[in-house]
Amino acid sequence: MTDSLTICNSGPLIYLAKLNRLDLLASMYGSVLIPRAVYDEVVVLGRERGHADALTIQLFLRQQRWPISVVAPETMAAYQPPVTLDPGELEVLALAKTVDDPLVLLDDDTARKEARRLGLRVRGTLGVLVQARRTDLITLSQAELLIIELFSRPDVWLSSRLCEQVIEQLQREA
Repeated sequence: MTDSLTICNSGPLIYLAKLNRLDLLASMYGSVLIPRAVYDEVVVLGRERGHADALTIQLFLRQQRWPISVVAPETMAAYQPPVTLDPGELEVLALAKTVDDPLVLLDDDTARKEARRLGLRVRGTLGVLVQARRTDLITLSQAELLIIELFSRPDVWLSSRLCEQVIEQLQREA
């Protein structure tokens, strides 16, 4: 488990919920913050739209008693990105700028590039699965199956080629 603060965006929460592996976040990261806009997107709007993973996330967050951070408006006003971000990504990056050396969990390419431009450490859903494998929280077979399940789902937008590259990398490391 890492001691640094982790700030999570919608994509990793949704994708790990679809895999029923939100437990990996709790196992690998000491403190995980989820900005209000992210919570509203994945849980509030997700439940309104009937997404099963929204209830999974809500129940998991209650069970884990993770803090849900509401970003203050003045913090948001201080950060004006040069790219268009959705409200959750904006709050993740604005919150990340207020703490020392956070890890941000983001899947969107534009948001990841902006996070790197800000000097932040970035990991996506696939990175979480790779770290889980490297720390023996899951086996190689489990990692492969989870990644295959991700890129096989019609409701997940990850590059199948990237998923294949990650599987190949994990196989070389075995």
